[in-house]
Amino acid sequence: MATKSTTVRLTLKITSFIVKVLLNAIFYILVVIAVINLSKEAYKFTYQLYGPDPVEPAPGREIIIQINKGESTMDIASKLELNRAIKNKYSFYLKARLENKSIMPGTYQINNSMTYGEILAIITDYSASLVKEEAEATEEDTKANENTEAETSTKEEKDKEKDTKKDTKKDKDKKSDKKKEADKTE
Repeated sequence: MATKSTTVRLTLKITSFIVKVLLNAIFYILVVIAVINLSKEAYKFTYQLYGPDPVEPAPGREIIIQINKGESTMDIASKLELNRAIKNKYSFYLKARLENKSIMPGTYQINNSMTYGEILAIITDYSASLVKEEAEATEEDTKANENTEAETSTKEEKDKEKDTKKDTKKDKDKKSDKKKEADKTE
């Protein structure tokens, strides 16, 4: 009986040892797989950020993108990703932040075979905007309206001054008429 219990103990110890070794091996295999996958994703992200990684090979497809005043860089990156101009909005956002470029509002024509650097070069250059004539026309209209408003306010001010002068002149005339009447009655 003592041999049976010793044998059972020995079997349990061996089984426990094998299970521990297998669990440790599975754990380390999973850790290695996770590290490999994270490394792949980090490489892919870095390559998108610094390497030439267009969505499609040349000639690609032309895309018209409208950037409104006040849109954040992340909004623009999301819009580019939605239009399939870039692969990853986060890597584009980081690229734009690292280069510290100001994205200009306007309408731009880009190609999905362009790199992030080429896209940034276009959307940070207002002279590349397709609809700049309309924006300039709007600016000219705004200036013309401001000038018209200034002229109108100037005319109104002059009219008020004339009215004030007329009122002052009328008051003086009334006073002089009263003086003349007072002199006549004396």
